[in-house]
Amino acid sequence: MYTNLLTQIKNAQAVKKERVKTPYSAMDEKVLEILASSHFISGFEKKGRNPKKYLESTLLYKNGSPAITEVKFVSSPSRHIYKKYSQLRTVKQGYGISVISTSKGLMTDADARKGKVGGEVLFNIW
Repeated sequence: MYTNLLTQIKNAQAVKKERVKTPYSAMDEKVLEILASSHFISGFEKKGRNPKKYLESTLLYKNGSPAITEVKFVSSPSRHIYKKYSQLRTVKQGYGISVISTSKGLMTDADARKGKVGGEVLFNIW
């Protein structure tokens, strides 16, 4: 689940690790694609074969400090927060992103506003 993935990445950056291995899931792979394109991680690779697939993420540091400062989970399994595209706001004046689960797949808040689609707000990251 993406909550475990983001928590492991944040904790690994706190102790200055270079890489993080997490179990594979398709949703985690899409979250890592979004984080890599938004420059919160350097990149990731899908390794292993069934049933032992895993994702190996390369963490990014800017001037010695972690690229990810904070992660705020908006929706939880017991409480789903849905927003229309017109209700989506920038995170930290554009320095962060929101990840939205839409009918067209996972996307950032900026992409959801461009595509005029709303959905469940999963988390904010900055």
